[in-house]
Amino acid sequence: MHKRALSVVVAAGFAILLIAASARAEIRTGTVAYKSGHVEAHSYLAYDDARGGRRPGILVVPEWWGLVDYPKMRARMLARLGYVTLAVDVYGDGKTAATSDQAAALSRALEQGDRGELRARLAAALAELRHNPRVDPDRVAAIGYCFGGLSVLELARSGADLKGVVSFHGPLDASTPARRGQVKAQILVCTGADDPYVPPAKVQAFEQEMRNAGADFEINIYSGAKHSFTNPAADQWHSPALAYNREADHRSWQAMRDFFAEIFER
Repeated sequence: MHKRALSVVVAAGFAILLIAASARAEIRTGTVAYKSGHVEAHSYLAYDDARGGRRPGILVVPEWWGLVDYPKMRARMLARLGYVTLAVDVYGDGKTAATSDQAAALSRALEQGDRGELRARLAAALAELRHNPRVDPDRVAAIGYCFGGLSVLELARSGADLKGVVSFHGPLDASTPARRGQVKAQILVCTGADDPYVPPAKVQAFEQEMRNAGADFEINIYSGAKHSFTNPAADQWHSPALAYNREADHRSWQAMRDFFAEIFER
């Protein structure tokens, strides 16, 4: 056989092996239990088992509904991009809300006051993710949606050692504003221009807080986007404040991907 023909055969064989390996690749998921503040968390781990070595880890903090299907879906999406992800059971014991009244009660217990218990639960989740043998502990970030967006900003305000955090349509209020030099994580905020819960005045107040803290931050504002603009299920609640916005969803997800590409290359 000629050398050229042999190289073609070898190349074709290698391509077949790659295709076969890709076909065997699978997103693995499972529940991870650990002590989290005053509760035991049952968080959701997702990763691509075809990828070897340590890789960046991402916390996914849910909306005020708790660890329902939506944050798990986002965790799997991130796993397909090569990250090890942990969707956080922030309420503990797998507790979720079926109604907005239940969700408000659960989130209010962590959101009001000094938010010390919220920060403790997030810190426990961060430690659990870093402890995973697939994760590079020096390359960890967090994202959050609505209440989860507020949560990851609290994690940044607390001085947690993270590469970055991304808040999607999260409240920007601070019960205890970040102190100068305290914020180690880079921050990306993705918010809707028509979100009644995050009006321009609150965006401006957050910007001033970050300036005062000397933080590295970026704010993306999406025109026509209301609260929960990333969640396709937002419309089912029939609230004028909530609406899925496909364009803002896609743009903010791409902004997150670009943000991660930048912070994890450093």
